[in-house]
Amino acid sequence: MMNPLPSPLILDKLLQDWLLEDIGRGDRTTDCIFPVDSPKGSGYWIAKEEGVIAGLPIAKRVFQLLETDVKWHELALEGEKVEKNARIMEIEGKMKTLLTGERVALNLVMRLSGIATMARKYVEAIEDYPTQLVDTRKTTPGLRILEKYASAVGGAMNHRMGLDDGIMIKDNHIQASGGIKKAMQRIRKTMPYPLSIEVETSNLEEVTEAVNHQADIIMLDNMAVEDMRKAVTFIRQENPLIKIEASGNVTLNNIRLIAETGVDYISTSATITRSNWLDISMKFGENFYQFN
Repeated sequence: MMNPLPSPLILDKLLQDWLLEDIGRGDRTTDCIFPVDSPKGSGYWIAKEEGVIAGLPIAKRVFQLLETDVKWHELALEGEKVEKNARIMEIEGKMKTLLTGERVALNLVMRLSGIATMARKYVEAIEDYPTQLVDTRKTTPGLRILEKYASAVGGAMNHRMGLDDGIMIKDNHIQASGGIKKAMQRIRKTMPYPLSIEVETSNLEEVTEAVNHQADIIMLDNMAVEDMRKAVTFIRQENPLIKIEASGNVTLNNIRLIAETGVDYISTSATITRSNWLDISMKFGENFYQFN
């Protein structure tokens, strides 16, 4: 199920900041062309390559912040895979609005659509397995909420949005605490209800320790596929309620091998960190959607 858009309380603040970053003290070019009144105009967006579309409602809000009565018609749904040269939206408003908001709106949709496109490739690679693809916190500062939204549009599940979402005992926590046992003992004394505990493990010895101390989720990090199989078999035998996550060096070439081990989740930053922007451009011309 695709995640909903961020709350307007969050989204509008972000978009206003990004518009201010781009516009600065004014759109010098557009303001000089239209120093007083701006005529109405129409435009459309074209996807210049095949991909999965994400972020059109966010782009719409960019233009609405510049002009409240801008008219907008989406020709592609969020999460829809479109062909090269497909029209994905049409817009009508003041030419000044269209020109000034163009770059911020396009940048967001190109970035988010690239993430959704990459996520869809990973999801489709394991769609015949019960394993679910999960993203990570490896995101661009300031863009996390939107990048994770795009990842979900592409079909991935969101892992923690931030450190306050859950407890994950990673290798550095284990080292700093003096081991898995000590880390879990300290955490259980102070952790808020009803958070769960996930433990990152890198070998079968650590897996055994995490099981013995009743971890809710066990991550198999950078393990060889054969070791993953052994770990999954052991965990299922000892406690079938424990969820199992595989992570580390996940690629389109090996993700099916990982899914075959029987893990519940495969987490990867690739949907975000290895994605390319989807090439989209805005055009002006005739034969637009007839706005009411």
